Amino acid sequence: MDAMNRPRCAEDALKDLTAGLGANAVLVGADIPARNCNDWSTQLPQRPLAVVRPVDATEVSQAVRACRAAGLPFVPQGGMTGLCGGATPQAGWVAISLERMVGVEEIDPASATMTVKAGTPLEAIQAAADAAGFLFPLDLGSRGSCAIGGNLSTNAGGNRVIRYGMMRDLVLGLEVVLPDGTILTSLNKLLKNNAGYDLKHLFIGSEGTLGIVTRIVLRLFPRPRSTMAALCALTRYEDVVALLAGARNGLGPILSAFEVMWPDYWEVVTQRLRVRAPIGPDHGFYVLVETHGADEESDGARFQAWLEEMLEQGVLADAAVAQSGVQVAQFWGVRDACAEFGQALGPHVSYDIGLVVARMDEFAMRCKAALAAGVPGCDSVYYGHIGDGNLHLVAWVPGLAIERQPKEAMDAIIYGLVREMGGSVSAEHGIGTMKKKWLDHARSEPEIALMRVLKAALDPDHLLNPGKVISP
Repeated sequence: MDAMNRPRCAEDALKDLTAGLGANAVLVGADIPARNCNDWSTQLPQRPLAVVRPVDATEVSQAVRACRAAGLPFVPQGGMTGLCGGATPQAGWVAISLERMVGVEEIDPASATMTVKAGTPLEAIQAAADAAGFLFPLDLGSRGSCAIGGNLSTNAGGNRVIRYGMMRDLVLGLEVVLPDGTILTSLNKLLKNNAGYDLKHLFIGSEGTLGIVTRIVLRLFPRPRSTMAALCALTRYEDVVALLAGARNGLGPILSAFEVMWPDYWEVVTQRLRVRAPIGPDHGFYVLVETHGADEESDGARFQAWLEEMLEQGVLADAAVAQSGVQVAQFWGVRDACAEFGQALGPHVSYDIGLVVARMDEFAMRCKAALAAGVPGCDSVYYGHIGDGNLHLVAWVPGLAIERQPKEAMDAIIYGLVREMGGSVSAEHGIGTMKKKWLDHARSEPEIALMRVLKAALDPDHLLNPGKVISP
């Protein structure tokens, strides 16, 4: 856009966008829904100047160019289920929502790929893959609300990383609108493609700070012909580590999930939320083990033999094996009950950290004690994927509203311990604004400096989601 045609102000930019995209595509003032004012983080909502709702990359590019010409900061938005403020706008910003960019464009059975629009909910992608005889393995508790573009932008992990990898491992190609409005189309379907830099990795996990993802080519996997699950009770954390090693060796590639729950988690879920569990209380740890296989008879025999071996070795104190798909879902209901913690605990703060597997229980014990000692009245609960080095915890002071929770004090204790133990302040939820202060606890100064170089190269005016992840 040359100087003669450049919008003179924000009002002109929005008028141009309304004229170009249609009145329904640009929302202002009281027409802006509350969902566009904040993600699921504990930040206070901020109403943007406008919400632009494009339907394709060309319209995203129009919105980006108009914002740039008027000097307006802009933030991409998907399902708004993030926990770190990555999609939250500030006053005076324009939110570019991908909520109308929904749908599966193609399923290619020969390449085992699916091409989707970035605003498509994860659950819809799972259902489309299943209907075509495939599996899209990414799975999160927010599956019905989160959008696949946001999953990509935060490099989401979820429940089955131990088998299928992070979102980064499930993407083959992208279409991205760059911060200057350029549309970069690289909808690659090839698993092997070493022709120069693999540019998609710039955008996966960058939390919408380097570009706006509009379309994605996803990897699909064979739909499992058998799914086995067991809820296991163990006495010591050493037994948990032994069970994980045993599962990797004894179950091999069919191991799909290894979810660990500490006793405090178990008490909240079974006593306060009244979720029925197939094994009793008073154990040191609880582990949900799942497999995805290709032959129900042989996989079932292998799974049963492995459990018996673990019992004979004294690793397991007790175990219940799912006898049907319904029971598998019920077992997962115990693990997924964390989505209802608000009902059981009231306002609370969620944390997502990475640690080496062997030290997770040490962290949990030290962290629980440090929070109780350093934050009057603070309680905490621990659970996680463990097999991929991801521990989740929630912390809260009972009776306090979310805005009064002593988050800064809790952050300092938790992230200080993470740094001491050589972990990561974010295993899968990203940095956004909520964790930016603590980024140097997990990344070195040269790493952060290179991040700034990349940001400046692609977005020299710092208009795309400015101030997220890193400061200029």
